[in-house]
Amino acid sequence: MASYFVTATGTDIGKTYVTAGLVRACRRRKQSVMALKPIVSGFDPLSPESSDSYALMEALDIPAADIEQISPWRFAAPLSPDMAAAREGRTIDLPDVEGFCREAIATQETVFIEGVGGVMVPLTDRHTVLDWMTSLRLPLILVTGSYLGTISHTLTALDVVLRHALQVTCIVVNESEGSSVPLQDTAASIARFSVGITVATLPRRAMDADFDKLLGAIL
Repeated sequence: MASYFVTATGTDIGKTYVTAGLVRACRRRKQSVMALKPIVSGFDPLSPESSDSYALMEALDIPAADIEQISPWRFAAPLSPDMAAAREGRTIDLPDVEGFCREAIATQETVFIEGVGGVMVPLTDRHTVLDWMTSLRLPLILVTGSYLGTISHTLTALDVVLRHALQVTCIVVNESEGSSVPLQDTAASIARFSVGITVATLPRRAMDADFDKLLGAIL
């Protein structure tokens, strides 16, 4: 059994895109797989098909009505989870989130747990995504872009997680739309500062073969 936490250098970098692609790659292998997006903000119950949760459910072939299986903590405001929860008079209990994740880990062959935003996004008034990752101690898949400035953002995030003794299985450089920096050059530069960590690339409009190759690099 293998489980991974999918995090990123920031918001809208491509965590869900990468996670959904890996789920489909697992299914092409006839491999049992589950993906969770336990916490999601900016969720519109009148338009669930626009959510990250729905994208994962499509990849898993899970009915939309079963969204609780994927994302029990859903908030309407497109804000950090602590702010979004406060808007609704709610709070997030980190041990509850951890317990939800561990239930899936115990029963599935492969589990991808997708975080929210970047490494240091606040979940509560005292905890961030980093605390969540630290509590689970799963190997990380760190998703980053290829935009100008991404190298600094990536190495900063990498430094934070490594200082907390977390294992990074793979850094996925997801090609940013309209980037002025070549994808492979960005990946090569990140790799020079990430010795011992696999650095993989995903081109824009990646094909099944690209995700199959990525899965092979991770598992």
